[in-house]
Amino acid sequence: MTTALNHREQATLRAVASGHAELSCSCEPDLFVDGLSCCDQGTVRDLVRKGLIGPGQPGKHGERVPAVLTPAGERALKGKPVAA
Repeated sequence: MTTALNHREQATLRAVASGHAELSCSCEPDLFVDGLSCCDQGTVRDLVRKGLIGPGQPGKHGERVPAVLTPAGERALKGKPVAA
């Protein structure tokens, strides 16, 4: 089964694609855009679990590292459905 992303998920992917986002290194990562905490961490964690965004490099627990789109995230940003 596949599903289309909602507007909030799409906006989060665009923010990551812009190169201005960081993820905290933890089992439940938080997203920061231009240094500010994202207001919907639930969406961020869903996108991480779906494999659409991830850390751009390894980091220590709690450290912030660049957030990047995965290949699946790049496809999703182009409007292709993702696995549910």
